Amino acid sequence: MSSYRALARNHDFTALWVGATVAELGTRVSIFAMPLVAYAMTGSAFWAATAEAAHLVGMVGMLLPAGVIADRHHRLRIMRLAHGSGAVLYASLAIAGLLGSLTLPHLLLVAQLTGALNGLFLPAENSAIRSVVASDQLPTALSQQQARQHIAGLLGGPLGGVLLGVSRWAPFAGNAIAYAAGWLLLARVRADLSAPPAAARAATKPLADLTAGLGYSWRQPFLRTLLLFSPAINLAVNALFFLALLRLVEAGFPAWQIGLAEAAIGACGILGALAAPWLIDRLPTGWLTILVAWSFVPLSIPLAFWTHPAVMALAASVGLFLNPAGNAGIAAYRMATTPQELIGRVQAAAQFVSMLSIPLAPALAGALLAGVDGAVAVLVVAALTAAAALIPTLARSVRSIPRPAEWQSATSNDANLRHTRDSERKSRLPLG
Repeated sequence: MSSYRALARNHDFTALWVGATVAELGTRVSIFAMPLVAYAMTGSAFWAATAEAAHLVGMVGMLLPAGVIADRHHRLRIMRLAHGSGAVLYASLAIAGLLGSLTLPHLLLVAQLTGALNGLFLPAENSAIRSVVASDQLPTALSQQQARQHIAGLLGGPLGGVLLGVSRWAPFAGNAIAYAAGWLLLARVRADLSAPPAAARAATKPLADLTAGLGYSWRQPFLRTLLLFSPAINLAVNALFFLALLRLVEAGFPAWQIGLAEAAIGACGILGALAAPWLIDRLPTGWLTILVAWSFVPLSIPLAFWTHPAVMALAASVGLFLNPAGNAGIAAYRMATTPQELIGRVQAAAQFVSMLSIPLAPALAGALLAGVDGAVAVLVVAALTAAAALIPTLARSVRSIPRPAEWQSATSNDANLRHTRDSERKSRLPLG
């Protein structure tokens, strides 16, 4: 916990984290509420699913352009623009609901636009974290970011349900307040978060800018492996959990038992995020990535033979406990080794690629459950998870990444060398 206490003394990171956390909670409330509101308005499961998909499509579609924007412009202004615009959009839904004039096209438009604003925010936030946090504190900062996501995920559904119980428009009024609070809290950041001079002066080539993060990642063996691994593991693990959820529903378990299982899984994620800095410091980053990749495979076997909420919670516990450390360790290494002027685009590219497969997970789970026995379906997805885990396991570029103390020292030496070369080059320039 000492690493968390040390980071808490970083005023700019704390202001950034609190502002983002408040808005993250609002986002989770909206993700919960929008499909239910769409269903209440139309009675159609299709439009309920479309409301959730619209938010996801907006976010994924914005990520690559947002990486360019984060590398070219002032990151704090980008983040405040995203939060301020989100507050206005959610307020429009609340006002329309209050006046009894809320329509489905209005709801779907706001879902897509707020998803795009979320996609705009994320690369700017990642670039800002790299600017306000020292390299040796990056794992803790990113673990704290993981904790925020798990806390918001745990609280978003219940809070959204309570607000929906008050009124159909109440969740959107709460979201507007949350985003406005995030906009105000971000104003407390004092660091200069303008774009690096090299990035700001770079010639604008739209297509090259959009693909620069992907191109850089593909040229680095470790990052290239992650581009292949992350969508594969996201597809397999999300399909596994969706399959387990569908089997519980088919077996007739009450919603409150399933909700308790999901709450327990979320709690494991929070505990894992708290323990993540300790795990990251003590394990080589590459082998930690491999450990997390394999953690879901043996735990999925009980799901094939026992259909019960407690089994789902226990099966997910180890994987969800280790996952924040794996995510934070990978992200910290990627941030520390990426040139400052490319951080926004590289982080955006990683998020874009990793999220591409997530919408396919429910379809895969549903198709398997419709075609084969439930136990067989789980074992098939477990085999897919093992196949995905082989990608980093067989990659020397992953296995060779050492503990953070070693790669932080190496990146610090590289930065000093670049600074020395720049100073020597400047000293040779003619005066006058």
